[in-house]
Amino acid sequence: MTIDLKGEIFQLMSGVADDLGIECYLIGGYVRDLLLQRPSKDIDVVVVGSGIDMAKAVAHKLGKNTHVSIFKTYGTAQVKNRQYELEFVGARRESYQQESRNPIVEDGTLEEDQNRRDFTINALAICLNKARFGELIDPFGGISDLDQKTLRTPLNPDITFSDDPLRMLRAIRFATQLDFRIADDTLEAITRNSQRITIITKERVLDELNKIMAAPKPSIGFRLLDKCELLPLVFPEMAALKGVEKRGSRAHKDNFDHTLKVLDNLASKSDDLWLRWSALLHDIGKPATKLWDDQQGWTFRNHNFVGSKMVPSIFKRMKLPLGDPMKFVQKMVLLHMRPIVLSESEVTDSAVRRLLFEAGDDIDALMTLCESDITSNNMEKVKRFSQNFQLVRVKLKEIEEKDRVRNFQPPINGEEIMSLFGLEPCGVIGELKVQIKDAILDGVIPNEHDAAYDLLLKLAADRGLKPIS
Repeated sequence: MTIDLKGEIFQLMSGVADDLGIECYLIGGYVRDLLLQRPSKDIDVVVVGSGIDMAKAVAHKLGKNTHVSIFKTYGTAQVKNRQYELEFVGARRESYQQESRNPIVEDGTLEEDQNRRDFTINALAICLNKARFGELIDPFGGISDLDQKTLRTPLNPDITFSDDPLRMLRAIRFATQLDFRIADDTLEAITRNSQRITIITKERVLDELNKIMAAPKPSIGFRLLDKCELLPLVFPEMAALKGVEKRGSRAHKDNFDHTLKVLDNLASKSDDLWLRWSALLHDIGKPATKLWDDQQGWTFRNHNFVGSKMVPSIFKRMKLPLGDPMKFVQKMVLLHMRPIVLSESEVTDSAVRRLLFEAGDDIDALMTLCESDITSNNMEKVKRFSQNFQLVRVKLKEIEEKDRVRNFQPPINGEEIMSLFGLEPCGVIGELKVQIKDAILDGVIPNEHDAAYDLLLKLAADRGLKPIS
């Protein structure tokens, strides 16, 4: 089978390979995506010889503004300019030791290099040498697996996953991204080898999880993680959401299933990775707060508060960023019930002002999360909630335009209070500021300095404080 390769870069590499007298092949993800007609920027090239020498020669041909990065330890080199990002590696064979996923690497043939690939669809190669230009080398039936949308390992899956356990997460990630099925024997091998995932660094695991999260339908990946018994090992808090408990005829919903529906709903609305993480974690506090109430049945009181407190430890353990992304997710988890409560009752100006004040610039993201949290099978209920959320959005816009409370700071600060009454720093100043803030949010006074000043004088007088002359 011959592939019609179009592009000057392939002709250039073909000429370089022939000049050097070496075999040269496109391989891996680029070939897979080319055949699937998916966009792919990174071009991987394997040569039977020195990948570094090939990279230097190609970079020389590409001319100025081309940068070469050489990694001698791995025998690889990267060539990069404004148009291309090329990765060159010498064909190799690998062997592994039980306690590490880092292989012992030796020079090898193309066949040996294809043997070491993770999946048949990533072992496909296309020859770049002029005499065989475009010839597809498919030793493991990768084309058939592409047609059947199936993921299989080239060799024994138990050996493949035991040697490099990260491949188990890659299988699940590819299945999620490409909407492929994992072959039964491959899936069973992942389950048998699931404990091997513990030798993989948290950073590598997180990289795969984030790619699953970025997929069009992330739930596919998390359901596979659960099915293969990897979920408790990489994300125990998520695994704890599983299950339904029943007393008499009263049961709560499966919070694992609900969470994945929310995640998919949100993924259809937003590509924001941290908003997707917020959806994944929005009910993470439910297992810790589940209680039975004879009147109300199963309750999860304050699960949003408990869940927000769990976010920092989850981020730290999983090596997620601890700065603004964590604070954003924590805020979303804490506030995700607020718009829902508003949509179920009369929407008062005071409640909307407080929501705007607390959510700030993240109010639109919060509303998107809450709208995604509607997962009922009752379409009338879904319609009613959706309409109510639209009313909340209208009210938010009206209050924001009228009262300017998004991210507002009370018009009187602590320094002005201290100067006015001759006070040293103390608790009274904070209490006065809170009372002024609450008065603005409750609509007692407008968000203006003069109104706040008049209220401050009254509040201070009630405490026996008088302005100094």
